[in-house]
Amino acid sequence: MSLSEFEIKRIEKYVGNFVEKRRPAPHRRDHVDLKFRISNQSFEIYELRARFDDPHEMLETPVAKATFVKSSKIWKLYWMRADNKWHGYKPFPESKSIEQILEAIQNDARGCFWG
Repeated sequence: MSLSEFEIKRIEKYVGNFVEKRRPAPHRRDHVDLKFRISNQSFEIYELRARFDDPHEMLETPVAKATFVKSSKIWKLYWMRADNKWHGYKPFPESKSIEQILEAIQNDARGCFWG
């Protein structure tokens, strides 16, 4: 079951504001940028970066993913490990609040999201 229109608008507002604050200066965005997308029950934050040997090609690097579990009304937080699979973020695995999920991504206690 996908998210309701209300839930999508809420994600767009909170995650959109979060990403907007972290984006690079406008003159740098042709080379590196931060974006997000909503898919099914999840949102994903990712970085776009120009490929070093072909600056016209942009590469995506996942930053964070959060999935809403409707049955328990919680958000689960994930990070992408070197094995290219999403893993639960152990310091803060879940929350009922999207704001707390974004705060955990911002604080990045273990350097999993921002390096």
